[in-house]
Parts: sequence; C-alpha cells; structure tokens
Amino acid sequence: MKIFAIGDLHLSGSVDKPMNVFGDHWDGHDRKIFEDWSARVTDEDVVLVVGDISWASKLRDAQVDLDQIDRMPGKKYFIRGNHDYWWTTATALNKLYGHDMVFMNTNFHELGGYALCGTRGWLSPNEVKFDDKDEVIYKREAKRLELSLEGAKKAGYEDYIVILHYPPTNEKFESSLYMDVINKYKPRYVIYGHLHGKESFDAGLKGIHDGVSYHLVSCDYLDFKLSLIEDLSDS
Repeated sequence: MKIFAIGDLHLSGSVDKPMNVFGDHWDGHDRKIFEDWSARVTDEDVVLVVGDISWASKLRDAQVDLDQIDRMPGKKYFIRGNHDYWWTTATALNKLYGHDMVFMNTNFHELGGYALCGTRGWLSPNEVKFDDKDEVIYKREAKRLELSLEGAKKAGYEDYIVILHYPPTNEKFESSLYMDVINKYKPRYVIYGHLHGKESFDAGLKGIHDGVSYHLVSCDYLDFKLSLIEDLSDS
C-alpha cells in the first residue's frame, strides 16, 4: 500500500469557476491531477485529500466532482476545506458514498498501522488577519485535533498521521495551539494544504522538525501531481 496526498483540487464540474484566473499553469489542472492519479495509484493504495475539494456550494452540485474522485483508484480520505460549503456532515457524506470514500471530522481511522487523525484547522495567530472570530474557530479546531489524536492513543495507537487543511502555524513558524498538540503526540507526518502561489509556499512549514515530517500538498505546489508520503508495500 502506498499513501498519497493532495489538497485544494478546486474542482468545478457543475459551476463556472475556472482556476486559470490564478495563472496559466492552472489551465486544465483537473485533467493533470486525474491523469497522474490514474497512472500512479492502484486500488490497494490510499489518497488523502486535505480540503477545498469542490467550488460547488450545494451538495447536489458537488456530487459531480465527488463522483469523479470516486471513480479514481484507491481508497480516499477527506477533510473539509474553508471553501467546501457543500460539505454537510461527515456522517451524511459517508452514507452517500461507499467504503472507498471516507469523510472525516474529529475522529480517526486505521491506516497501515497508523492512526489517521485530522480536522480542518484554521488560521493561526498572525499580524495580517486574526480577529476575535478567528480566535474562537482556532481554539475549537485545535481542540478537535487533540480529540482525534487522544481517541487514537486511547485505542492503543502509537503512530499517527495528521491531516489538516490549514497550515499548523503562521508564516513565521511561531508557536500555535496546533503545534502544541503536534509536539505532544509526535505524529509521523503532518499533511496540509491551503497555501497557493509561489509567494505563499514559503509560509508553509516543510521537512522534518522535532521528529515530525511536514508536507505541503496544495495541488499547485505539487505541479498538479499527487505527493507520495510513504510506501508501505515492503514493510
């Protein structure tokens, strides 16, 4: 089994929201993603999709995009992004789709010996934009992340993968509630998206820090190809 990840697909199968307004490199970005997905992923593999999946605002419209993902090989795990307005509840979405489409929220799933934990996250305190409303959501999402990890720990897991939509810290890589939780549980990987454009990529924590491997997987950062996080085939 291989574990892949990608975020911010921003699909628009039923709405008029072309992404090339953000640059010519976005032309046909969905085709690029799915061609790479089809070529590299098998039904034995897993793909972690870390939010901002569809531009649709209603679930019935988002289903065009979700159905396209459903047709792709591999088992898919999703968390909600800030633009996924169509997302009703994880429970309702899991009833709508089968075993190979898993929608997560403040829970965990077994994944090749790991506990896969995650939540959407939110902005961390910063000097650009962080108000009282942001603080409420920030604290709530940090608590949800801890609940996910603590639930996995109580179930006997010792190795974790964390998926978030937002980066776990600000552009200065300062301390945050998310980093406090991460440093407490020491997951093997922290995988997130949200950041777009070359001017933003440097604001994402990447590489190994204090024993944790951080991965930015926004699709434009990955040149619209899935990121291989780990190959468990030989383990």
